Amino acid sequence: MASDTQLVDPTILFRFEVRLLRHELKWSSRGLTLPESCRLPSFGALSGGPIFADLRVAWAPEGIGFTVKVAGKRAMPWCRDTRLDESDGLHIWMDTRNSPNIHRATQHCHRFLWLPAGGGPQRERPVARLIPINRARGNPKPIGDKVLQIHAAPKHDGYEMSGLIPAEAMTGYDPIDQPRMGFFYAVADRELGYQAFTLSEAFPVVEDPSLWGEAALISP
Repeated sequence: MASDTQLVDPTILFRFEVRLLRHELKWSSRGLTLPESCRLPSFGALSGGPIFADLRVAWAPEGIGFTVKVAGKRAMPWCRDTRLDESDGLHIWMDTRNSPNIHRATQHCHRFLWLPAGGGPQRERPVARLIPINRARGNPKPIGDKVLQIHAAPKHDGYEMSGLIPAEAMTGYDPIDQPRMGFFYAVADRELGYQAFTLSEAFPVVEDPSLWGEAALISP
């Protein structure tokens, strides 16, 4: 979070952009593997936000994939599929039409939530969901429970997780004709804090697309 001596979070003064590289999204029994070149920064560190996760994101015509590694934990992740907003995990917001001046989400705005655990009878299964955005003017087309692919593995000081969002799960996804998207991410953890793309959880990024950044879909 921003320092007590800062009157304004410095990240709100700029609109940040990242490059998402095109990469083969080959899914296996261990999920995805993405190279260092796909790693995304956390501009939230400019206002004192923590950095504890290595997040990598890539695109392909068939969808968007990610890997995330969280390290430095002493406790197991706190995850409940019945309390998604309160759980530890990765949040990704995307606007496939990149409309930076809108304050209420449209049908092209998506919020995906990925939990390393919290599902199943013993809460040991990972969870992937498309979540409605509050105050949205429109909602993306609904998707089935098994459309999103997810894999997670616990580590001695955290967890590793990867996911794949198929093109069919993103309303308006067209990386050739629409190679720029509105974009925001946050890795939430009760123990380690809130690692964000830019703004902290003190801002209404969960529902206001004008506070998101941008992602350019690049072919190396």
